[in-house]
Amino acid sequence: MNEQDPETGRPITSSELLSVVASRELAGRRTVFAGIGLPTLAAELARLTVARDIEVVYESGVCGAHPSRLPETIADAVLITGAEAVVSMPTLFGSVLQGGHIDVGFLGAAQIDRWGSLNTSVIGDWDRPSVRLPGSGGAVEVMANAREVFVVMRRHTPRSFTDALDFCTTPGPDRALADGIRPLGVGVTRVVTELGVLAREGVGDELRLVAVHPGVTVGQVRAATGWDLRTAATVTTTAPPTPAELRLLRDDVDPDRVYLR
Repeated sequence: MNEQDPETGRPITSSELLSVVASRELAGRRTVFAGIGLPTLAAELARLTVARDIEVVYESGVCGAHPSRLPETIADAVLITGAEAVVSMPTLFGSVLQGGHIDVGFLGAAQIDRWGSLNTSVIGDWDRPSVRLPGSGGAVEVMANAREVFVVMRRHTPRSFTDALDFCTTPGPDRALADGIRPLGVGVTRVVTELGVLAREGVGDELRLVAVHPGVTVGQVRAATGWDLRTAATVTTTAPPTPAELRLLRDDVDPDRVYLR
């Protein structure tokens, strides 16, 4: 996508596009368990636009976060400023998350398969990986207990959208059920990438292409996916970020460009 902001003439970056499109997916949702990075950007922008009553929850125990600036890590003390509540992590995971109180878990990943299982551990062989990643954090619990999960990924390549994960950090419900574990939620339902939007309904359904970004073709997305990607009956084109959305994102949500690139 080589779109420009019609108001300023500045190019729209991939991070801005991903954040805006992902934020729109949160319309109508009430409680969101947000990961750090692009999920944070999307959740904060949604709170200013399509989901003004959204309650953002963070892994460190912060519920109803209203930070005065974007947190740089999950343990950033700025998350506490203006928060509705701060609870212990055992309470957060045991009562809030496992209690079924989270509408959407919003995660990032390095790899995803067609069923919505995620890899955030290693790229390559476990013993001699080419890249070692941060690991799960609370993603396993989020996947198992949030009503649904959204994923935002900066790269859409056959290596990141793969038929076989290099390592399964976070199993989706299909994989968990095969091991005799029954999650509360339906797993990944939306994936926002640099090329478009993929979706699935729940257990037994694989990801399919439902939208492409302006200037992107269905063929490009299928070629960039490591399995035979199915498509919706009608593949739409996402609306580009509006000047108002870009202005909020750049000036109010992330003026210091903590996560915008």
